[in-house]
Amino acid sequence: MATGKAPSGTLHPVKGFQLGTVKAGIRYPDRRDLVVMRWPEEGSVAGVFTQNAFCAAPVLLCRERMQSSPCALLVNTGNANAGTGEQGMSDARRTTAAVAEALDVRSEQVLSFSTGVIGEHLPVERLETGIPGCVDNLSEDSWWHAAEGIMTTDTRPKGFSRQFEFEGHIYTVTGIAKGSGMIHPNMATMLTYIATDAAVEQALLQELLAEVADDSFNRITVDGDTSTNDSCILIATGKAGNPAIQDRDNALFANLSEVVADVCQDLAKALVMDGEGATRFVTVAVQGAETVEQAHTVANTVALSPLVKTALFACDPNWGRILAAVGRAPVDNLDVEKIQICLDDVQIAEQGGVAAGYREADGQAVMDKEAYTININLGLGSASTQVWTSDLSHEYVTINAEYRT
Repeated sequence: MATGKAPSGTLHPVKGFQLGTVKAGIRYPDRRDLVVMRWPEEGSVAGVFTQNAFCAAPVLLCRERMQSSPCALLVNTGNANAGTGEQGMSDARRTTAAVAEALDVRSEQVLSFSTGVIGEHLPVERLETGIPGCVDNLSEDSWWHAAEGIMTTDTRPKGFSRQFEFEGHIYTVTGIAKGSGMIHPNMATMLTYIATDAAVEQALLQELLAEVADDSFNRITVDGDTSTNDSCILIATGKAGNPAIQDRDNALFANLSEVVADVCQDLAKALVMDGEGATRFVTVAVQGAETVEQAHTVANTVALSPLVKTALFACDPNWGRILAAVGRAPVDNLDVEKIQICLDDVQIAEQGGVAAGYREADGQAVMDKEAYTININLGLGSASTQVWTSDLSHEYVTINAEYRT
């Protein structure tokens, strides 16, 4: 298999997948804020969604329609249509019906996605006015416009694309995402759309998405808040011409899985790098755990710690904060004598205290960098995982304090 990351700024079109956007004036003046995406009815669709109990009306509608052969979706920004009760569901159905009419498909074949302010009713008329323009603008080349059209507090659009060769045929995987704050596992306010031209049976596609989401979007945290609207959708258009992949033993599936995982990890990292007010991108890597779950618990505890995150912002090698966060992780059998902690390759802690050879100047040199890794070895086993996080800055407070003003 040969794979290649697309040149900077290039998002490869996916055969059979079209995107169209308009400026509907939902909340942000003179910004793309309404997106329609369409794919063939014979394509397959997988989705994973927020675990927040107050999930938004669009999430409820998507879960209801995932088995109805969806072939289109509608995304609006500026309004989350969350905490809106029965009217929220009615508004989601009404706007997707407008898309269905414009595309000549059944309403239940259209998925709904919203992101923005919670607790306000959807400005349905603005969406209905903008939908025909989105349909008129449908194109396989509009990935970047769509990436802009799904943003809220994001500072930049996020998209990645890969192509790989298998048995003489070129396959494409392209994805876009939005998210900057309210980012935390279960799912990591995040919307993600990934498409491939390969043909994949729906149940297998769902398995693939659940697996790659767990190792990407469920391994990031900006602020510890889980949104009401988080959704991640993977579409296989089937237009590459391969027989539909039906089992995991298929060699093409192994290649496709690797590339989809790469795109999802790139998107997940981009969400953290664009975290609200973020100035640092930090990987918390835990090894030597008994299980992956144990490693994830420790990594997440460190990545979520406000004291650690403010030290990251200050570029302060206050290793005691990291040590304390590891020690309070809800893991029963931690042995402080076995735990080793490093900043990149600079060892800062061992045998329950500061490492014998540690010099603060060395720790400072690492923390002055924009990206680095906190390496933690628990000394208990062979399992490992990592979490990607950002610092917590003054700007994060400003952005969220002024979000509705």
